[in-house]
Amino acid sequence: MKTIQMTLDDELVKQVDKTVKKLKTTRSAFTRKALKNAIDSIRIKELEKKQIKGYLKHPTNKNEFSIWENEQDWGDK
Repeated sequence: MKTIQMTLDDELVKQVDKTVKKLKTTRSAFTRKALKNAIDSIRIKELEKKQIKGYLKHPTNKNEFSIWENEQDWGDK
């Protein structure tokens, strides 16, 4: 694990300190989790854009999924 130095606004540090106290964790653990969540969020958005681009390039046709209609069982019968 590496140690890094960051510059944060005083108000943000106060909010982080209040939050970590409530969560009974540390600044470092909180920051690690926040950074991981931010990276995951960006990755998901990139994958969503890639999927949209793919469907725009190769749109589905109206009968593409109709073959599965008889296979679905929603348990409501």
